[in-house]
Amino acid sequence: MVIRMRHTRSHTANRRSHHALKSPEMAVCKNCGGHHRPHHMCLNCGFYNGRVVIDLAAKAKDRAERMAAKREAIGAQVAAATPAADAK
Repeated sequence: MVIRMRHTRSHTANRRSHHALKSPEMAVCKNCGGHHRPHHMCLNCGFYNGRVVIDLAAKAKDRAERMAAKREAIGAQVAAATPAADAK
């Protein structure tokens, strides 16, 4: 099939002139001084507009406890499986 309406390089470049990526605007957290997106909560401390939105310290503590329990459970499974493999 023949191209009927070929676009010149300059027209293609003009169209693509708006395709460049822009750097995201960042705001400074008033609580911790970290950077975050405007009108969004700070991902470092969990504050937005001077108040706690999500208690990130409590979430981190809960996650650490969950991971420790998971490690213990996996260790117990490995210890239970090891003598069965040695008996063969």
